[in-house]
Formats: sequence, C-alpha cells, structure tokens
Amino acid sequence: MNVRNCRKCGRIYNYVVGPNICPSCREKMEAKFSEVKEFVRENKGANIPEISEHCDIETSQIQQWIREERLVFAEDSPLGIECEGCGTMIKTGRYCDKCKAALTQGFNPTSKKEKSQRKTDPRENPKMRFL
Repeated sequence: MNVRNCRKCGRIYNYVVGPNICPSCREKMEAKFSEVKEFVRENKGANIPEISEHCDIETSQIQQWIREERLVFAEDSPLGIECEGCGTMIKTGRYCDKCKAALTQGFNPTSKKEKSQRKTDPRENPKMRFL
C-alpha cells in the first residue's frame, strides 16, 4: 500500500497512479479543467493570463494542460507557447514538429548507412559467445 500526502490539501490518501494529489482534489482539478475548456471555447482570443484570472486558476496549471496536449490553441490564434527545444511558438505539446523529428532521429542508434558499412567476420558465429 502506497500512502502519500496530497500536495494540494495535505490529506493522506492511497496513491495509485498519476499526479501526487488526492481523489477529491483531482475531481476539483477536472472541474476546473472543464471550466477553462468552456471559457476557451467561448472566448477564442483569450490569452493565458486572462483565462487564469477569469477561471481563478494558476497560469502554470494552464501551461501544464497545454504541454500535456489537453488544451490546444486554434490554428488562427496568435497565441501559443514556446517549443522547449528551439523556442518557436507552438499551439500545443512540448516540441515543434522539427524538434520532434530531431528527437526521433536521436533515438535511432545507428543509421542505415552505418549498418551497411559494418563488416562481419565470417568466423564469428552470431549464436555463440566466448568469454
């Protein structure tokens, strides 16, 4: 049993998965998210500080929802957040398309070119290992 204190209200609860907040605070946060979502739908030109002030929620929480891709700015909106990689303005997420592609390429340990240049020793049996 994993027991923790809620980082919002301080109550003790049984932690299962997700953010470090109790179930009642999680329900309140989801209600706030619904309120923010409705406000954004009705006021498409509103920026983050206006949303924060009207809905009585921290700007950091709104930015977290945008980074988690739960909230998205409209394509025609001049608003956005900065890409964590290069700093260009994006509508949702953490990285722009170029930085996502670069990160994806970074996870590939060897390219096709390197694989074709690799020489294999015919005496080496790939199924046998000697220590």
